Amino acid sequence: MSATGTVATYVDAENQVLGASNGIDYAYRITGAPDATPLVLLQHFRGNLDNWDPALIDALASGRRVITFDNRGVAASSGATPSTIAQMALDAIDFIDGLDVGEVDLLGFSIGSFVAQEIALVRPSLVRNVVLASSAPQGASGMHGWAPEVIDAIGQPEPSGPGYLSVFFAASETSQAAGMEVAGRFGARTVDRDEITGWQTRLAQYDAVCAWGQPNHSLLERVSAIDKPVFVANGDNDPMIPPRYSYLLAGLIPGARLKIYPDAAHGFLFQHHAEFAADVEAFLATA
Repeated sequence: MSATGTVATYVDAENQVLGASNGIDYAYRITGAPDATPLVLLQHFRGNLDNWDPALIDALASGRRVITFDNRGVAASSGATPSTIAQMALDAIDFIDGLDVGEVDLLGFSIGSFVAQEIALVRPSLVRNVVLASSAPQGASGMHGWAPEVIDAIGQPEPSGPGYLSVFFAASETSQAAGMEVAGRFGARTVDRDEITGWQTRLAQYDAVCAWGQPNHSLLERVSAIDKPVFVANGDNDPMIPPRYSYLLAGLIPGARLKIYPDAAHGFLFQHHAEFAADVEAFLATA
C-alpha cells in the first residue's frame, strides 16, 4: 500500500486466494482505494487475471477499489467451469459474499456481462450499479453462438495473437496499432502471472454462450426487471457481439445509459481505456 492509502498498480497487485462457502478457492487481485465501494470485474471468454488491461484497471482504480477474479474453474481458481450463465452467476455471488464487503458495483465484459445481468436479477440486494461492456440480452435472435470467423479466431486450442487482434480491434490502422499497444501492456507483468485458462473452460463457456443466445423473445423481458442504474457500452465494429445488441439491451433495461465508441471492436474498453474509465467513473458518481 502506498503512502496515500491506495493499493499497488495492477501490474504489481498481489495474487490472492479466497476460500468461499461453496468449497471453491477463487484467485483474485485488488487495486485502488481500500475503503471505497468495490467495483467487481467479470472477465471475457477464456480470459484470466492477466487479460485485463493494466491501464484500464489503474484508471478505474484511481478513485475506487477494483477487484478482479477468476470464476469457478477458470485459470487459477479451483473446480470445473460450469456450462451455464446461471451457475456462473451463483459462483460469482459466492465469491462476492466471501469478500464480505456488502454492496458492490459490477463491470461485466462480454460473457462476464451476461453473468453481471444474471447477478443483478437473482441477487439485486448485492448490486448498486452495473456496467455492461460488449453485451447482449439473453434470448436475442442471432446470438446463438458467434460467427464462424469469430469462433475460429478466438476458439482454437491455442489462442493466437492475430486472432485476438482481429476480434478485439477494428481493421483500421489506428485500432490495430492500439491493439498492439494493449498486447504489450498485457505482458508488463513478468512474475506471478495467472494460470492459462484450460480447454474445459473454453468448451463450457462456449456452451453457456450458445445457450444464452438461443432465440427466445420471452426471455428478453427478464432484463426489464433490473432496477439498478445500468451503463451499456460497446465498440462500433464489434464482430463478436455487434452493437445492435447494445441498443437492444439498453432499450430493454429501464433508464439504461448507452455509449458506442468509434473505430473500435470487442476490446473497445482497452483501446479507449482512459475515456471508458472516465465514463464509468462519471456514471458511478451520478447513478
